[in-house]
Parts: sequence; structure tokens; C-alpha cells
Amino acid sequence: MEELKIFIVEDDPFFGETLKYHLKLNPDFTVFLYGSAKECLNNLHQKPDIICLDFGLPDMTGDILLKRIKEINNSIPIIIISGQEDIGVAVDFLKSGATDYIVKSAHSKDLLWNSILKIKENRNLVQEVEILKEKLEQKFSFEKTIIGQSIAIKNVFNKINKALSNNINVSITGETGTGKEVVANAIHYNSDRKNKPFVAVNMAAIPKELVESEFFGHEKGAFTGANERKTGKFEQADGGTIFLDEIAELDLNLQSKLLRVLQEREVVRLGGTTKIKFNARLIIATHRDLAQEVKKGNFREDLYYRIIGLPIELPPLRERENDILLLAKHFIELFAKENKMATLGLSKDAKDKLLKYAFPGNIRELKSVIDLACVMCDSNEITANDLSFNSINSNDLFLSQEKTLKQYTEDIILYFLKKNNNDVLKTAKKLDIGKSTIYNLLQTVELKK
Repeated sequence: MEELKIFIVEDDPFFGETLKYHLKLNPDFTVFLYGSAKECLNNLHQKPDIICLDFGLPDMTGDILLKRIKEINNSIPIIIISGQEDIGVAVDFLKSGATDYIVKSAHSKDLLWNSILKIKENRNLVQEVEILKEKLEQKFSFEKTIIGQSIAIKNVFNKINKALSNNINVSITGETGTGKEVVANAIHYNSDRKNKPFVAVNMAAIPKELVESEFFGHEKGAFTGANERKTGKFEQADGGTIFLDEIAELDLNLQSKLLRVLQEREVVRLGGTTKIKFNARLIIATHRDLAQEVKKGNFREDLYYRIIGLPIELPPLRERENDILLLAKHFIELFAKENKMATLGLSKDAKDKLLKYAFPGNIRELKSVIDLACVMCDSNEITANDLSFNSINSNDLFLSQEKTLKQYTEDIILYFLKKNNNDVLKTAKKLDIGKSTIYNLLQTVELKK
């Protein structure tokens, strides 16, 4: 139990000693009795948790002492104990910052006891909230949540940092399983909107006919089955962040409505006429190339430029070098903790096997592989035999599309060119080909656009 330091400021020695004796029956209460305002003020450096203050002191009235204490430390709860039953006096004290007002009577000690217990309960609740906030901030601290030390992931960290100092829209792209929602959470919970809602909407999971209601809400009776008013996701996210995952799945007709909402920063519920203003940061994510979707006519160009904001491209796991091993170790420790078992090691052959695999399912697949390996392992170390890859292996994955040898060659060159940040000389040396081959390919690609 947490100890409480309590000051009793009372000029009636008998009444003061009675209160002190009663409160000290609780071993968690440390009680000090003072007979004047001056004694109380001279001992405030001891940082009391609660002050019980008599209204009529010999050297200073209770209202003046209350004001003096609040000037020194505004956070100390103060309980006024007075012989005055005038309700107006009580109201004035409460308006001035007193936590409670108790009239002197035979029941004073019991009323004081209950008041202190309520203050203690409220204080514990505040502390719990602060602890939870701290844990939440630690949970979503992106450098702890997003495991990795590769150059590719450090570039992502840099982009996240840039997103934290402003409210620009953010568009997150990357293959399935690369952690797009994790990044969205990290941006929200490390921004100045962290104490407001984070509302995530997976576009691929909402039936087409319900999207508008989910986005903007509806009034009672707006359509069959609308038995009560419902607030939409944009209203719910007011002051915080709305995360639209798989935005490319949004129907073209709804894209135009979304564009209008983002331009006006207001929604109208289905079946309603009232315009409801909202202030929410927009973060979108997709595994598709939105620019290509615009060219194909599947996505509105004006909406594309409205939402693109700060683009963050998440690298596939196969391009993150030794991050695979760091993530594997993290997932092993997580599995051990969740299942109350000893943490396992990774053998050299297991590490080699992990590093050689392409992980088409990215981080999500790696976690699945590691969880199963922890179950299958019969010793204190996971071996290569414990690792089972149920998806297409890296070679089959590359060859699964029907292409010509020329097309595969182009894909290989473009892949390494991108990996080397468009450094033609480095790419040519890596692939042991001439620079002219790469330049000719780039001209061909440009003509195809």
C-alpha cells in the first residue's frame, strides 16, 4: 500500500489530537499536527500529500492560508474543517480550490477518513492513467516497435521522424506483411495527436454497400436496418488520426465523395443534412502502386494528389539484410513470454536458412515460421530442420510468372538498379554487364510509359 503524508492544521489541541489518533489507525498514513498557519507554511517543504485545514486559525484565516498553499503547490488536495455550517462559505472554499468541506461535529473524523480515502483512490487512478500512457508511448515508440538496423529501415525511421513534426497526410506503401499499420500506429502515438483517437479502417474488409455508412455515419431511419444513429469513422477520429488501409480497394464513386470530404473537412451523415466538421490527420496504406492505378483508370488522379502527402515505402523483408535475424530473435522472445517457456536460440544453419529465403509474406510470414519453429524445436536451439516454409520458395516465386527470358533479364536489372539507388555503374559491376545495356533498357522503359 502507498503511504500518505497528511498535515492537520488545527488550533484546538484536543480536536487536532483526536483527528490525528483516528487517522494514524491506518498504518499507511503518516500524520503531522500543526497549531498555526505559520507552522504549516514552514513545513510545506516536506511535500504533504493531503492537508486538513481548520477555517479559524489564530494567525491567519483558512481562506488566506488556502490561497497561500495553492500559490506554493497547486496540486496538494486541501480539506477544510470548519465550525461554520453556512453553505455559502463551503461553496466559496470549493471554488477557491478546496477538495472537500467538512463541518465540525461528532462525525468529523469519519467524514475526514472517507474524504481522504476518496482522494487516495482518485490519486491512484491518475497514477494508473499516467503509467498506462507511458506504457502506450513505449509500446508505439517506433524505434522499439519496428525492429531493424538495416539502411532500408533507417530510411523509414527518417521518414517517420519527418511526419511527427507536422500534420501532413502520409501514404504508406509496401508489400503485404511489411508492417504498414505498425508504421501508422507509430506515427499517431508519437505525434501531438497521441491522446486522441486512432481509427483504423480496412477498406478490403468492408462490403461495398456499407462503406459510405462506415465512413460518414447515418441517421436513424436512413435506410432499412438503420434503427439508430451511427457516427462515422471520420467523426470518431476527430482530433486524432484516421488510417485508411488498402485505399486502392475503394470504389470510384466513393472516391469522389471521399475527395469532397477531405477538401471540405466536413461530413454529412446518410439521411441527414447537418454538416459536421472534423479535424483528423489522414494516413493511407496500400500494397498497390497508386500511380499505376491512376494510369489504369482505377483511381482518381485528383484524390491521388490529395492523399499522397509524405510517401513512406516499406522495404520487403528480403531487402532488409540481417534485420531478418533481429526480427526472428524478437519473435522467439515474444513467443516464449506469451507461452511461459524458456527463450530458444538460433543455430547457424537456421540463421543461414532464414537469410536465404525470400519471405514473400514478409514479416507476417516470418512470425508464423518462428512460432511454428518454437513449437517443433526439441532442444534449446532452433535448427534448420525446425523451420518450415509453407509458401512458394524463392526460386519458384521468381519463376511463377510466365515471362520471356528478355523480360526476366529486364526485371533483374531494374530490381538491382532500384536496390542500388539508381547507381548505373554499381549495378553494371554487380551484374557484370555493360553500362550501355542498362542505359538502353532505361530508354526502352521510358518509351513504354
